Amino acid sequence: MNRHIILGCGYVGQLLLRRLAELTDAPPAPPLGVARHQATLAAIAAAGGEPLQLDLDSDALDALPSAGTRLFHFAPPPADGREDPRTARLIEHFERHGHPQRLLYISTTGVYGDCAGAWVDESWPLRPTAARSERRVDAERRLQAWATASGADLIILRVAGIYASDRLPLERLRQGAPMVKAEQAPWSNRIHAEDLVEICLAALQRAPAGAIYNVCDGHPSSMTDYFLQVAAAADLPPPPLIDLEEASEQLSAGMLSYLRESRRLDNQRLRTELGIELRYPNLAAGLSAVRAQHADARA
Repeated sequence: MNRHIILGCGYVGQLLLRRLAELTDAPPAPPLGVARHQATLAAIAAAGGEPLQLDLDSDALDALPSAGTRLFHFAPPPADGREDPRTARLIEHFERHGHPQRLLYISTTGVYGDCAGAWVDESWPLRPTAARSERRVDAERRLQAWATASGADLIILRVAGIYASDRLPLERLRQGAPMVKAEQAPWSNRIHAEDLVEICLAALQRAPAGAIYNVCDGHPSSMTDYFLQVAAAADLPPPPLIDLEEASEQLSAGMLSYLRESRRLDNQRLRTELGIELRYPNLAAGLSAVRAQHADARA
């Protein structure tokens, strides 16, 4: 039936819904956006999708169409453990009700773990150091086994940190939360949300079955540089910079886990196989709308 289904239809999924509505070759049925919460379901409808309320952990999934669909699997794993039972339940549903024609899974570049600042392509071994990344590795492997057994097409996107003009750490900056000194900060990578949506569409349409892509803008910098650039674009004070030895006392466990990993992502496969030209090829371009907005406010 080639219907588009978006599981875990949050911020990125709703951007994707709007783009699907603009495509002239979109199927006649509206894309189905799957989420748990009423506010998200209302946003799905406002974005042009057909909302379907499902809890992937506990609800029966019989209402979810799957046979012959083109499915975007954006639903993250649960917040604890080292496995992804949500993806396991989804695969069981496919086996009972029919397999998607193509499934695109959003994973994370955290599956590579700490690479000591090395340039990393898709052949790099998976050595996750955080439990959240172990859950993503589990999901990837379950889906790869399912694709092999079912013959369905699977594409995996290992996505760097997602940002957009309305998805920035502005409140953290307003609160004056510290960041580690620039010379001690590890390498990090990012992708603008709008570019991610275009990559999802291109991969679903053109990627060979079984393809895996690093999704980033190809211009890594440090986490500290990211916060400094965001602060400057939003006309906010820069964060106070602290020594790495002080970080364990002043930064959250989540931020500390990111600071323990350093890698620079190679996106050559994405650019050559899919012919991607990014609208926001670096952070400066991605923050241009923020700078313009605050310049107008000062005028």
